[in-house]
Amino acid sequence: MRRFLSLRDFDWTLLGFVLLLSVISVFEIYSATLHTKFHGFQRMQILWILGGLVAMFIMSVIDYHKLLSAVYWIYGFCLVSLVVVLAVGKRVNGGKRWIQLPGGTHFQPSEWVKLVLIVLVARYFTNLAGRDLTWKDIFKAIGLVALPMLLVLKQPDMGTALTYTPVLLLGLFLGGIGWRKGGILVLVILLAVGGVWKSGKVLKPYQKARLTSFMNPDADPRGTGYQILQSKIAVGDGGVFGRGANQGTQTQGDFLPIPYTDFIFAAFSEEHGFVGAILVLLIYFLILMRLIQNAQTAADLPGSLLVMGVAAVLIFQIAVNVGMVLGLMPVTGIPLPLMSYGGSSVLFTFLALGMVMNVRMSRFVN
Repeated sequence: MRRFLSLRDFDWTLLGFVLLLSVISVFEIYSATLHTKFHGFQRMQILWILGGLVAMFIMSVIDYHKLLSAVYWIYGFCLVSLVVVLAVGKRVNGGKRWIQLPGGTHFQPSEWVKLVLIVLVARYFTNLAGRDLTWKDIFKAIGLVALPMLLVLKQPDMGTALTYTPVLLLGLFLGGIGWRKGGILVLVILLAVGGVWKSGKVLKPYQKARLTSFMNPDADPRGTGYQILQSKIAVGDGGVFGRGANQGTQTQGDFLPIPYTDFIFAAFSEEHGFVGAILVLLIYFLILMRLIQNAQTAADLPGSLLVMGVAAVLIFQIAVNVGMVLGLMPVTGIPLPLMSYGGSSVLFTFLALGMVMNVRMSRFVN
């Protein structure tokens, strides 16, 4: 039973790295939108970061064991919210992903589902600890993640749906799935993906084009290959030290698509070069190392699973976004954590980090 939490035990080093990336984000959003109709978004980003900090401190003092106990109820609420999005959500660029709230703000339930799935998977595999996973255990875990994933794909939002997979894979791996069962599962997944690809009932034609265009973007330079080509030009244009803030020709010339969200790393690389890009990646590396350290020193198994779940999602998002910017992976619309503009994404990240702080601080409770 927890008696007292002290902010002295807060991971201030981790928070310092997070705030450093947040400051870089604000300045880059300002630069990337300077001559566009989106100029001023940096002020909203500051508000989201401040709100995220408040949410993180609140999350850090809520006993994560209470979250684990209530997670199935929260999971049910999330499923309802995803259904509501499909029914009455606001349609933007052909997709229903947001619920409009009073004051002109928007709520994106699919972002919050990531946090709920991290807690859900942690509880599920904690209850199975100490015994070999059966096929029933494995398929039940897949079903728990697949249900919200399919609802999000229906919106359609393939990028966010894909971010649910590392939570499941981490749970299966740390839950003790055997090599034989793991190999069979991989084969089944590959066959299922092939069937889904050929059926044409789940993925829209434009989604298929986005998933394959990165392999040969020159085949359609003004269509499906446009984003990747412009992104690679921007990154190469930055050279070693970059063109300087507000000086990127691709970014300021409005050639680079949505440089304040999905392609913010390309905009930053153009303005600050190879050196700046490596600095940002180094900060991410240090953040992830702090997360893994906190997972290793957690007071119990569910705490360790929670922190590793957060790390898995962040690793996946960073790898996919940076790979996308460099033309090594498909364009999926996955934001770069703590860098890309967006309230739901920022709040999810800070809440997830608040849960990490909670696990860390619990080690010092008598």
